[in-house]
Amino acid sequence: MAEALPEGYSAEDAERFAPETHGGARSDFARDRARVLHSSAWRRLAAKTQVLSPTAGIDFARNRLTHSLEVAQIGRELAVALGLAQDVVDTACLAHDLGHPPFGHNGEKALNAWAADAGGFEGNAQTLRLLTRLEPKRFAADGSSLGLNLTRATLDASCKYPWSLAEAEPGSVKFGYFADDEPVFAWLRQGAPARVKCAEAQVMDLSDDIAYSVHDFEDAVVSEYIDPEILTARSGHDSLIRAVSEWAGGSFSSDELGAAYDRIAETDTWLTRWDGSRGHQAQLKNFTSDMIGRFARASITATLAEADGRPLARYGSGVVVPAEIRAEIAVLKGIVAAFVMASGRRQPTYRRQRDLLTELLEALWAAGERSLEPAFAADFRAATDEAGARRAVVDQVASLTDQAAIAWHKEHCDIPLV
Repeated sequence: MAEALPEGYSAEDAERFAPETHGGARSDFARDRARVLHSSAWRRLAAKTQVLSPTAGIDFARNRLTHSLEVAQIGRELAVALGLAQDVVDTACLAHDLGHPPFGHNGEKALNAWAADAGGFEGNAQTLRLLTRLEPKRFAADGSSLGLNLTRATLDASCKYPWSLAEAEPGSVKFGYFADDEPVFAWLRQGAPARVKCAEAQVMDLSDDIAYSVHDFEDAVVSEYIDPEILTARSGHDSLIRAVSEWAGGSFSSDELGAAYDRIAETDTWLTRWDGSRGHQAQLKNFTSDMIGRFARASITATLAEADGRPLARYGSGVVVPAEIRAEIAVLKGIVAAFVMASGRRQPTYRRQRDLLTELLEALWAAGERSLEPAFAADFRAATDEAGARRAVVDQVASLTDQAAIAWHKEHCDIPLV
């Protein structure tokens, strides 16, 4: 007999798009977690860019898989403290980056530009597409793929942006589903308030922000993109805060970000210089631990105070992140953006990555179904219009790891010398 649902969750939360029956004692939510962990899309994350590409020759940098494991560890602890279903939050955290293409957000830009006339591309919308269509596990009576056929609660928790491109804020490129995935999106959002994330998705989002901010900062220091001595000396401090403010999109004033920077720099484990020694490695690791604890504790306290005894599960109450904590997270993320993503030394690499993916997309499109793997070739043949056929090509390229994208480009795009 299956394990009972956690308190606050209903039978509707545990429903699947296609009903299933199972033996054994595992709960429906635990089964969801296992399906993600055993998926091909999950394994491919090991060779996909987090901040630094796995092809860059830096063997200690995080990749999308290790990042997702760290997000899940934070998310599970938050779920325990907030009384949420641990497996639902854990699975959403594990799955949140499944849709990322080769070369991370940089690759996302290339795919979005190429698919502009076919519905665009967004990594979070691709995650939903993988979970509900592309990753093979269950099929409908008509033979169409239902992906992993996860429960409603887990799919909803994995949905970071519960709206379509057409419904996105003006100027925003963030959305949660593609037009032809609308039926399953409507099903998983049954009874949910429009544009509101469930509590579990909010925890996933916060866990991602926390992990992203501290761990990418750690990787940037270890790989020597960031020099703590320069940060401590406040060399170019005002221009750095301006860069962080621009990166944060004006969400905080320069004064708020400056104050947040000062609070972080006053912590006992803040690193003032880096020489790669074990002592400095330990201090940096302790700094990341301290920041995770700081951000999590403040958010737990604020959330429980706002809930005032109400259960959070699903749409019971929202997650509250104090403004000062949001500013501190933004500072760490912004420092990494300024020293790594916006770094002049990285721009030629980023341009080449985008060019590589664009050239590969064009080559596969010109070659048609014969250049695609069997599953994507079938989607290409089944497409009823050009947009559908382009989507099949995009799905193929998005599925590739960084190294596979380079290898496919060499095979399909390089012109041999004669």
